Amino acid sequence: MKWITRERPKIDRIACPWLIRNFIDPEAEFLYVPFADVKRLATELEATPFDIPDVEYTHYQDECTFDYLVKKHEIKDPAIHTMALIVRGADTDRHDFAVQAAGLWAISAGMAYNIKDDQELLQAGMLIYDALYSWAKHLQNVKHTEGKNEQLLLQVYNKLLEEGYGKGRKAPKWVKEIKDAIQDQIDTNLSLSLSDISKELNIHPAYLSREFSKHFDNLTFGDYIRKLRIEKAIAYLKESEYALTEIAYLTGFSDQSHFNRIFKKHTGQTPTAFKRDLKK
Repeated sequence: MKWITRERPKIDRIACPWLIRNFIDPEAEFLYVPFADVKRLATELEATPFDIPDVEYTHYQDECTFDYLVKKHEIKDPAIHTMALIVRGADTDRHDFAVQAAGLWAISAGMAYNIKDDQELLQAGMLIYDALYSWAKHLQNVKHTEGKNEQLLLQVYNKLLEEGYGKGRKAPKWVKEIKDAIQDQIDTNLSLSLSDISKELNIHPAYLSREFSKHFDNLTFGDYIRKLRIEKAIAYLKESEYALTEIAYLTGFSDQSHFNRIFKKHTGQTPTAFKRDLKK
C-alpha cells in the first residue's frame, strides 16, 4: 500500500511511517511530495494521504497523526502509547507532555537540517524510532546515572512532599523555567530532575520551577541540589578518610576540579583548605 504526504518530514511524517511499517503494513511505501500536489497525486497513485489537513489520517484536536493511527488500528502495545505522548509533544510543540519530547524535536530538526533527501531522511529516522521503541519497551526505568547520590536526591523529593504541594495552576510563562530546569540537570549531572518530581507529584513542571525557590531558601532547584551535595561533602570530610576524588564521586560531581570549584563557591574555601583546617 502506498502512503503519501508533504515533503521535508521531521516528526509525525517519520514517526507514522515507522509505526505503519512495524505495526500495520510491513510492505508500505511512502512518498514525499510538495504540499500542493499531495491530494492530486494521492488520487492518481492510489495512495493514502496522511498528516495534511482535511484527510482521514491527520491531527484531531491536540493529538497528532501518530495518535490517530494508534487508535484507528487499535494498537495496544504500552510502549507505543508511551511513544505516542512523546511524538505528540514534539510534533505540536507541547514539550510539557513528555520530558523526552524536546529531545526528539531537537534530534529530528537536526537530522532534517543535515539530510536533504527525504527518503534518506526517512531511513535515518527509522533508526531513531527503533531506538525510542526499545527504550519505551525495555529501558524506561533504567537511569544513566546510578549511585549513592540517589539518597541525596530523595531528600529533595521528601522535602517537596513535606511542603504539601497540591495540584497547582499552570504557569503561562513556563518556557524559561523549563530551560532553567534542563540547564540545572546538565550542570548537576543528576538522575532525578525537576520534571521527574513534577510528574511524580502531578504538578505542572513550570509551576513547580517557579514556586520552588519560595520554599527552598530562595534557591533554584539546581542550586538547592548543589547546596545539599556540598553539605554531604562536608560531612564526608569531617567523618571519613575518603580522598577528595572519592568524595567528589560520592557526591555526584563529574570530576574533582568541578567539585573544588563548587565547594569553594559555597564555603569560601577549597576542599583541601577546609580539610586542613579541620585537622588544626
